[in-house]
Amino acid sequence: MARAGSEVLPDSLLVPVPLHWTRIWQRRFNQAAELARAISSIAGAEYAPTYLTRTQRTRQQVGLLAKERKRNVRRAFKVPENAQPAIVGRHVVLIDDVYTTGSTVSACTKVLKAAGARSVDVLTFAVADLTNHEDVGYSDW
Repeated sequence: MARAGSEVLPDSLLVPVPLHWTRIWQRRFNQAAELARAISSIAGAEYAPTYLTRTQRTRQQVGLLAKERKRNVRRAFKVPENAQPAIVGRHVVLIDDVYTTGSTVSACTKVLKAAGARSVDVLTFAVADLTNHEDVGYSDW
C-alpha cells in the first residue's frame, strides 16, 4: 500500500476509517488503523487515528445494497473540534481496508473536506468485485 500510494503519501495526514467504539471493543482492533499505522511507519507520513470519529453505531455494510450502504453511513462520522486545526489546509489520505461501493469513503471524505482538508485521497487494501451484484455496477464507483 505504501508503494501504491507513494505519489500521494509525502506530507500527508494518514487518517484511517474509524470504527464505532463498540465495534472496536468487540474486534479488539481496527483493520484500517493498523494499515495506516504500518504505512505511516514505512512512508514517514503523519498518522492521525483520532482526527476522524464514528459517532453512530451503524449496521455492518455486508449484505446491504448500495443505496442502503449510503444511507447507513450518512452522518456517521465527524472531525472532533480539537482535530480540526490540524486538518485545515492539509492533504489527507484516508485509509480503508476494503472498498466496496464507496459509501463509507464518500461519507468520510465529505466530513474531512468540510473540516478544511485541502484534498482527500483514498488508499485501500482491497477492492470488492461487484461485477456479479445487480444493485451495483462499475458506474456506481
